[in-house]
Amino acid sequence: MVWFEGMSLPVADLDRSIAFYESLGFVTEGRSDRFALLRQGGGTIGLLRVGTAAAGEEGMPRRLRALVQVELTTDDLDQLYQDLLARGVPVSPPRDLPWERQMQVRDPDGFTVEFAEGRRGAGIRE
Repeated sequence: MVWFEGMSLPVADLDRSIAFYESLGFVTEGRSDRFALLRQGGGTIGLLRVGTAAAGEEGMPRRLRALVQVELTTDDLDQLYQDLLARGVPVSPPRDLPWERQMQVRDPDGFTVEFAEGRRGAGIRE
């Protein structure tokens, strides 16, 4: 059996990225000077400090970084939206799409963090 555990992202500033993901409810499980492992529920996200040149436009253009998504799920998107706003997280308002109800925020390196309500992609038709 195989299951998906998590993903890693290249970041310019490890401390800044850890603080951002902790503001979303992730818990730091371990770190070194170049890497941190954070957990949310059953999944993990690794943050690998590559410096500003590799994480910036020279390494991966911002428009491409925006296409990389960290996808999270919640039972109550409206409450989460209010909680994130209260913590100062600049999150977009929830919106209904044909395949799910969701909202998004960009992390400090331009990656998208998306929150969906209920089962992800439940409205996608084959």
